[in-house]
Amino acid sequence: MKAWGKFSLLAVLLFFSSSLPTSAQGEAHVDVITVKGVIDPLVAQYVGQGIHMAQQDGAQCLVIQLDTPGGSEGPMRDIVQDMLNSPVPIVVYVSPAGARAGSAGLFITLAADIAAMAPGTNIGAAHPVAIMGVITGTMDEKMTSDAAAYAKAIAERRGRNAAWAEKAVRESASLTAREAVEAQVVDLIADDLTDLLEKIDGRKVTMATGERILATKGAKPHPVPMSLPQQILHAIVDPNIAYLLFTIGVWALIAEFYHPGAILPGVTGVSV
Repeated sequence: MKAWGKFSLLAVLLFFSSSLPTSAQGEAHVDVITVKGVIDPLVAQYVGQGIHMAQQDGAQCLVIQLDTPGGSEGPMRDIVQDMLNSPVPIVVYVSPAGARAGSAGLFITLAADIAAMAPGTNIGAAHPVAIMGVITGTMDEKMTSDAAAYAKAIAERRGRNAAWAEKAVRESASLTAREAVEAQVVDLIADDLTDLLEKIDGRKVTMATGERILATKGAKPHPVPMSLPQQILHAIVDPNIAYLLFTIGVWALIAEFYHPGAILPGVTGVSV
């Protein structure tokens, strides 16, 4: 009976020790999420979950590997708000080579505690555009002024070049990685994730919860992928895929119209 009691106590201790955050067990790590493609509600949800997980598992910081042409304003603002109020440091890394932080990506990069870019990447061109049609007149002026003020506010909050942030919105200005560092739009250039973690080691960041010094040199990257449902929905809402599905649906309905009773084309058209 005593032996069984000791075994039970040991099992309980092992369970609680295995459930502790990685940092509590002495292994420094960073959580890494990858945002690729348009900024949509699925991406906003994914970033929010990444911040929550980084807080829960004791990550030194959350690294957002970013490659986007832009996206919707609503999800972008949700992401920026989550970043500005994050309890853990946020590092945005525009990567790999050939990636970009366009349009909505500019605002997300500006909102990072630390912003980095890989060689061969670019940032900017954030003038508001409509999903359908062209915005002109007073509406264009209102949207542009609002976006410009938002970009300036974020840049000022993070101590970045607010004048250029406004220019990126009003004039669709863009910068290469090296130009962005020189213009004080981003903080540094890093060749890869390992190089990034070495370069930001020891940096002090100021968050809503206070100051924190990063200890990322040698930290183990912990990838946090999108869930399968998020991946599928994110792919479907991509404008190119959505247009393709719409086209397939239209042609399927046309086929059903010319061949009534075929059933399959009609069902396919309505489903798509």
